[in-house]
Amino acid sequence: MSPLPPDPTRPPRSGEELAAAPLTAWLAAHVPDLAAGTVPLTIEQFPGGHSNLTYLLRAGGRELVLRRPPFGSQVKSAHDMGREHRILSRLWTVYPKAPRAFAACDDPAVIGAPFYVMERVRGAVLRHQKPPAGVELPPATMRRLSEAVVDGLVELHAVDAAAAGLGDLGRPHGYVERQVSGWHGRWQKARTDDVPEVDRAFAWLAGHLPPESGAALLHNDYKYDNLVLDPNDPARIVAVLDWEMATLGDPLMDLGTSLGYWMNADDDPGLLALPAGPTTLPGNLTRAEVAERYGALSGRDVSHVLFHYVYGLLKIAVIAQQIYLRFHQGLTRDARFAAILDAVRRLGRQAVGAIDKGRL
Repeated sequence: MSPLPPDPTRPPRSGEELAAAPLTAWLAAHVPDLAAGTVPLTIEQFPGGHSNLTYLLRAGGRELVLRRPPFGSQVKSAHDMGREHRILSRLWTVYPKAPRAFAACDDPAVIGAPFYVMERVRGAVLRHQKPPAGVELPPATMRRLSEAVVDGLVELHAVDAAAAGLGDLGRPHGYVERQVSGWHGRWQKARTDDVPEVDRAFAWLAGHLPPESGAALLHNDYKYDNLVLDPNDPARIVAVLDWEMATLGDPLMDLGTSLGYWMNADDDPGLLALPAGPTTLPGNLTRAEVAERYGALSGRDVSHVLFHYVYGLLKIAVIAQQIYLRFHQGLTRDARFAAILDAVRRLGRQAVGAIDKGRL
């Protein structure tokens, strides 16, 4: 198998450029070992992702990654740069797959919004259902890789958050019920069109709350395109990215979010446009196999996994709807967002279909 290509960057999208001069001055004052007045500062953007924006900075022979909220976002709780910086500045001490964050800025005068900078972890990211051009991922490789993804989630849920000073990151008790009601409330605030399948699925969740399974550190967006892989060994995960929604809570809710992005080969073809990674390639575990492996390795009861899967689908639908709302209101010009409402509808249908079938 040929090596996987590194995660690509490109010039910032129109309307998402960063002001280089004030950013250069801030970096020199706040990032360790970066010489004052280092020039020129080169700014590129990672093209993936629909929520927080991610940039690659090159200055003084160093590579840094900058994260900031999307332009036009009004959902402040989903884009708390200070919180994400706090998590990553501590988590790397007990979880080596978390990139180390260096500094955060809450002064919008620098680039127009709060942001933070962290180390760059080099590697490959599989963002699409098809592998990159020129790369083959045979069934045996996909089997090992998909197993490693599940094993990585089990590993994450065993991390001692308190040892990293993150024992106060969330409120685990009552987490499941709060998440269902919270995401339903966000749906009501962000809706632009009627999607009856989403309404029906939320009502089903409220009436089928399962017992809680304990507390763990949750990533809350654990999927292929947030994993950095060793280019020469795709089954080795070297980093986990995008910690904006991390908290302490019921680990099976984290599994449910991952399952929401985990498409099977016989799913609605329209869902395969979601940033799910190559979950439908031959050899990749199915959703049912993911749940079974997670339960066996973690020792947790996954008998209510249908609930967690439906929750994951609806959570993704609400996030997509929040993004679509920004486009609908003209707060972003990113053309990718025009088709998101269709994805919301498809996610709702997938949730209702799973409920009617009684299985993943």
